[in-house]
Amino acid sequence: MTRVAAIDCGTNSIRLLVADADPSTGELTDLDRRMTIVRLGQGVDRTGRLAPEALERTFAACREYAEVVKTHGAERLRFVATSASRDAENRDDFVRGVLDILGVEPEVITGDQEAEFSFTGATKELTGRTDLDRPYLVVDIGGGSTEFVVGDDHVRAARSVDVGCVRMTERHLVRDGAVTDPPTEAQVAAMRADIEAALDLAGRTVPLREARTLVGLAGSVTTVSAIAQELPEYDSAAIHHSRVSVGRVREITDWLLRSTHAERAAVPSMHPGRVDVIAAGSLVLLTIMERTGAEEVVVSEHDILDGIAWSCASEAR
Repeated sequence: MTRVAAIDCGTNSIRLLVADADPSTGELTDLDRRMTIVRLGQGVDRTGRLAPEALERTFAACREYAEVVKTHGAERLRFVATSASRDAENRDDFVRGVLDILGVEPEVITGDQEAEFSFTGATKELTGRTDLDRPYLVVDIGGGSTEFVVGDDHVRAARSVDVGCVRMTERHLVRDGAVTDPPTEAQVAAMRADIEAALDLAGRTVPLREARTLVGLAGSVTTVSAIAQELPEYDSAAIHHSRVSVGRVREITDWLLRSTHAERAAVPSMHPGRVDVIAAGSLVLLTIMERTGAEEVVVSEHDILDGIAWSCASEAR
């Protein structure tokens, strides 16, 4: 057993996992898993810079996480930063702040590296499953980007494209500084066209239609599952490895795109930080399913964060 800590800092949220890793069984035993919405990518698509208030929200979460890592006595800590900090002109401010608080330098990874971690985290525990056909297409819908990975036991092809729930919301659904509530047909059509173009780009590298099982990761996908199951609250155990049909995803997406902020906020399983971006995230998922011909998505709570933890464990051996 190796006790490791992994931090995944994305465009919308920052997450921590402290776990005991057992490479002999392929099992991660969670000791602490938490998520904070920090919106690090606030405005990056428009300004090219990380906003001061977004940096401070992120640093506040880092200070909290530093205490958790210390309490559990993790042997190794790895901090991975994704889309927003790749794109920002002032990413050095972010790097210095994290180093001061946590004592490790954040690794601003490439989209391909991000995809590798996501695939490992999502599929390591699927080894031996006979009810899921291979190859897998793992899709990680983040705040700023979406990663596509096709593979069996190992990655065959991967591509990251710049469509995510926050980026699509800010690019298409914001007018006069506020999210349109609900969006117009023209806004939705423009957003879908943007997503379709990104899928064209991803398809040049990743054989999207060759996959036999679609595995969906991250908050947009897990929230769609929670809505599909009509859960009275967010329940990771009920969501992990649940299956949602393309027809149900279409129904939910249509409703989200017609709903008001208040109606979305009233969904009991909805995290407050996802209320304004879930419609865009759901449309990304639906467009992927329609493009690939997937009849259902297998939803995984294990994703890039678990992949980062496994990389820590392998380095410690």
